[in-house]
Amino acid sequence: MSTGELLSIQPQDLQFPFELRKQISCSLQLSNKSDDYVAFKVKTTNPKKYCVRPNTGVVLPRSTCDVIVTMQAQKEAPPDMQCKDKFLLQSTIAKPGAAVKDITPEMFNKESGHHVEEFKLRVIYVAPPRPPSPVREGSEEDSSPRVSVSENGHSNASEFTAASKAFNERVEPQETSAEARTLISKVTEEKNSVIEQNRKLQQELEHLRHEVNRSHGGLPFLYVVLVGFIGIILGYLLKRT
Repeated sequence: MSTGELLSIQPQDLQFPFELRKQISCSLQLSNKSDDYVAFKVKTTNPKKYCVRPNTGVVLPRSTCDVIVTMQAQKEAPPDMQCKDKFLLQSTIAKPGAAVKDITPEMFNKESGHHVEEFKLRVIYVAPPRPPSPVREGSEEDSSPRVSVSENGHSNASEFTAASKAFNERVEPQETSAEARTLISKVTEEKNSVIEQNRKLQQELEHLRHEVNRSHGGLPFLYVVLVGFIGIILGYLLKRT
């Protein structure tokens, strides 16, 4: 708190929670410690950047007055967030019952013999308050199935993934191999069956030839038909394999 004979000012610095493209305000409280009417005036080195309300006024005896300083929205931040702007607050004794309309620049002229107190105020940029996180506590544990912990306190998610992969690699080739062996066995059985049938048909054909030869000419037409029929059966069976 800055203290003079007439006014005390709180705080001693103008602190702005700086944010780009946002108008920001802070306040000063002026307390009149005297039994006189005290006139004040606020000046700044950068009047286009700040708006002060009120920039002049009267503080009644043993009373307080709030001054609001508003910084216009800024398009870029200063280097290292350091601000060189300054404020000067001047105060002097006014006539009893004085109002704002009675304040004149001459009242703050030291050369005219007026007692004028001056307070210099710095501008400080501070980081804005961070908003609370929208994520509720425990939400990650509730929603994420990627991590599981065993009773001894170690993560077993990676172990489970590795074991599952190894199991799949082990089982799938075995299943494929079993199916292949079954198919091969079935084809082999069918092939052996066809070969056996072919052998029997050849034996019957040889037997039929012997019968025809013994009958000396017998039934050549029947023989031809039978041979053709046997050929069709053999072709069909070989086609299936």
